[in-house]
Amino acid sequence: MSPIIIDGKKISADVRAQVAAETAKLKEQGIVPGLAVIIVGDDPASRVYVNNKKKACADVGFYSEEHALPAETTQEELVALVQQLNQRKDINGILCQLPLPKGLDDKAVINAIAPEKDVDAFHPSNVGRIMLGEYSFLPCTPAGVMELLHAADVEISGKECVVIGRSNIVGKPMGMLLLHENGTVTICHSRTKNLAEVTRRADVLVAAVGKAKFVTADMVKPGAAVIDVGMNRDENGKLCGDVDYDAVAPICSAITPVPGGVGPMTIAMLMRNTLTAARMQNGLDN
Repeated sequence: MSPIIIDGKKISADVRAQVAAETAKLKEQGIVPGLAVIIVGDDPASRVYVNNKKKACADVGFYSEEHALPAETTQEELVALVQQLNQRKDINGILCQLPLPKGLDDKAVINAIAPEKDVDAFHPSNVGRIMLGEYSFLPCTPAGVMELLHAADVEISGKECVVIGRSNIVGKPMGMLLLHENGTVTICHSRTKNLAEVTRRADVLVAAVGKAKFVTADMVKPGAAVIDVGMNRDENGKLCGDVDYDAVAPICSAITPVPGGVGPMTIAMLMRNTLTAARMQNGLDN
């Protein structure tokens, strides 16, 4: 069986094109969506992500600004910057690149961001809204996964959906989004017994565990749709996901590659969230 390779590059380009078209319409009304990105310290991976976000903003026509702070920035200085950005009318979205250097409290910074500007959807009030199904924003990676499943016409309603990983950023919200679309959801984690037995039941399998090639062919039900959220390096230093792609692909109905699957979707959904924030803050319906 030859699976559908779900092309995140193409689908994310479609999302960005849609955001760019809607941004052009907003500009006719004198509204320019604005995103502020805060980066603390000099983590190389964070720097790559921030540069990609800035480029994406330019591509869709947003205003963006970067606040690069030294690693020795204090908690008070960081929170003061967030509060200052909360007050600004030209900034619709605020994003603080995680992880923060040691000694800084991620939670306190996320809690300081005004919920209507929290385009990562990490603030407790946005997390609560996702639980209730009454959200304005969704966390970018799980939202991107849903977009990929929809683009590949993967049926979720009534299907067994298994998520490996229970992080607040991916695993937990992923489970909720699948549940909102009437999937029967199991979330697995490091304490799950007989993991392969559970994952083999999945019609839709989402791997978000952060371990290279963790999901092997014997863990996958033939005909399943497999979404690989992982971004790791294999023993040769080559980029790979949480799924052993070469072994698993032949038995799937659909699968995402790494790179070029979920990765590009995360930034595309951030652009969509920022557009949504700009519309909401200017009293426009979504």
